[in-house]
Amino acid sequence: MIRPLIQYFKDKKILILGFGREGISTYKLIRKYLSNQHLTIADKNSNFEKDYDFLACDPYLTIISGENYLDNLDNYDIIMKAPGISFAYLDTSSYFSKIKSQLELFLEFFPVFTIGVTGTKGKSTTSSLIYQILKDQNIKCMLLGNIGVPVFDCIDTLEENTTAILEMSSHQLEYMEVSPNIALLLNLYEEHLDHYESFEQYAKAKCNIYKYQTKSDYFLYSFDNENLAKFVHDPCATTYSISLKNSQSTIFLKNDIVYLNNKPLYSKNTSRNLVGDYNLNNIMFALGVSEILQLDLSKTVQSISKFKTLAHRLQFVGKYDDILFYDNSIATIPMATIEAIEALKNVDTLIIGGMDRGIHYEDFINYLNHSSIRNVICMPKTGHDIALKLKSEKSYVVETLEEAVSIAKKITAKNKICLLSPAAASYGFFKNFEEKGNLYQKLVKDI
Repeated sequence: MIRPLIQYFKDKKILILGFGREGISTYKLIRKYLSNQHLTIADKNSNFEKDYDFLACDPYLTIISGENYLDNLDNYDIIMKAPGISFAYLDTSSYFSKIKSQLELFLEFFPVFTIGVTGTKGKSTTSSLIYQILKDQNIKCMLLGNIGVPVFDCIDTLEENTTAILEMSSHQLEYMEVSPNIALLLNLYEEHLDHYESFEQYAKAKCNIYKYQTKSDYFLYSFDNENLAKFVHDPCATTYSISLKNSQSTIFLKNDIVYLNNKPLYSKNTSRNLVGDYNLNNIMFALGVSEILQLDLSKTVQSISKFKTLAHRLQFVGKYDDILFYDNSIATIPMATIEAIEALKNVDTLIIGGMDRGIHYEDFINYLNHSSIRNVICMPKTGHDIALKLKSEKSYVVETLEEAVSIAKKITAKNKICLLSPAAASYGFFKNFEEKGNLYQKLVKDI
């Protein structure tokens, strides 16, 4: 199955742009099959090659590093761009069609059935839930993409009867010109505004998940999300709308029962680890996929019931000194934090703050000021800005996560919740949300 992809790479001028997890994966795959073909690697880090001894042994390699690593991109036939590299404010018109990602090439060259999942929030939970549902019904499947496993790391073992569940970020979708067989667009909120010129550009990238589908494909999207109503236009595929509010949708909630048209699928009150309406929305998407694939509904419901929350996603850390601690460090936008608060319903102390990416916080501030949350612990940078507009008796301004947890242990009421849910990205202060969440959990347990 890999031969067409290797033929596509053969004798081309290839630039591997960004040498992180996916760039390394691309390099190793090409070198495995095209050991003598010349490659170029470009990365902003001036000394990145010193961390990889194997690069020094490659005589067919050119390395470009430093601030000018994005120069002369039109000199290449294929640009394998790392998802995290932004082309905002660059004129890419002369080489747009040359910009590729592992996910796009996977969809183009590997004839397997694909289920793509994107959205501002809920991608990992929903794609992992669908993966679990398929596995429990003995369907051969793989979970790939933004979930943490580069596609090229797994394609040597791929078989034709495999179903690939692909978590797809906006960065991976941005230049894509091919779509999966089943596309899920969970929601759309302000996010990654440091990467795109505008929210409209971000939304356009997300919509590529369905843009290139055919009539034989399926598209599922949230009917409740106002932003999607603005940006989803004329899908070609068979379309399923998902709604917690509107019984005119394809899959909807009515009287605590989830229906597909007139067929009851699931009770909202079924025992589940995925709490809150936003997780119920994710479950409704998974139910839709189950119905499209004609899976056993009773087994699907069993899989949903036993599915456990992923790390740092409304994760219960433990009860210490009669305080319940939850880690929701994945929440990098205000709506994700609001949904977490609404799901838990017993939050007394909230820890917020992180990197300022130009997201609007006015509605979030208003929500906090009118909520029953007594304590909002505000970390830099966004937390400090928000604190200025919070009721003075609610806010505590701190500089570090260590200080935040220390204060939370003192001020949180007994048998109430302390929730880490930043409503901002961790970058600039932590490597990622996982590092932030891991430190939070360690600090909580150090009592």
